[in-house]
Amino acid sequence: MTASIGLVILDCDGVLVDSERIGVRVDAAVLAQLGWHLTEAEIVDRFLGRSTESITREIEDHLGRPLPESWAAEVAPLHRRALAAELRPVDGIVEALDELPYPSCVASGGSHEKMRFTLGLTGLYRRFEGRVFSATEVARGKPAPDLFLHAAERMGVDPSACVVVEDSFHGVRAARAAGMRVFGYAGGLTPAHRLEGPHTVVFEDMRQLPALVAGAPDDTDRSTQPPS
Repeated sequence: MTASIGLVILDCDGVLVDSERIGVRVDAAVLAQLGWHLTEAEIVDRFLGRSTESITREIEDHLGRPLPESWAAEVAPLHRRALAAELRPVDGIVEALDELPYPSCVASGGSHEKMRFTLGLTGLYRRFEGRVFSATEVARGKPAPDLFLHAAERMGVDPSACVVVEDSFHGVRAARAAGMRVFGYAGGLTPAHRLEGPHTVVFEDMRQLPALVAGAPDDTDRSTQPPS
């Protein structure tokens, strides 16, 4: 039985724009300057997909002190310069968006300002203008379900009729908590096994997305990659 799909909710970083590799590299350097030396893999596992506010709280908890009020303003230009020089759409996402036959929107842990910049830089913003939702609009960011439930409500679609495309462990957890089916993109930084679980299809080529979404059963419970 083919699932009744009313909305496809897409994460931004790592799903629409290939920003994760750039951001993790910058974050590793910034955290090292603060005295917290994490590998890029550790940063992916701890922080990928989470809101800026929750990441800041964890950094402060680890350091045992609040970050300077100027910290965010000092870090933002580092990310912006790196993104401006290197950012591209995720490989295959333009083709996938062209073929998706369902209404869609964006729901990201990033701010609206950041998404206007990254989606604008890659030419994708016009596809979603008016349908972009940020964790800054809800009380709790991912892995809480608030953002996805907020996006569904704003788009007028029941959560059970929504599917989410995510590339992070925390984002996948949030989508499951929202009662939505999940398509876990493992073509980025998060290993496939970190995305596997109930009601989740894990895939590595974004060009597969339209066919996978169209063929998703109501009781989606696949956690292995589809055949190439």
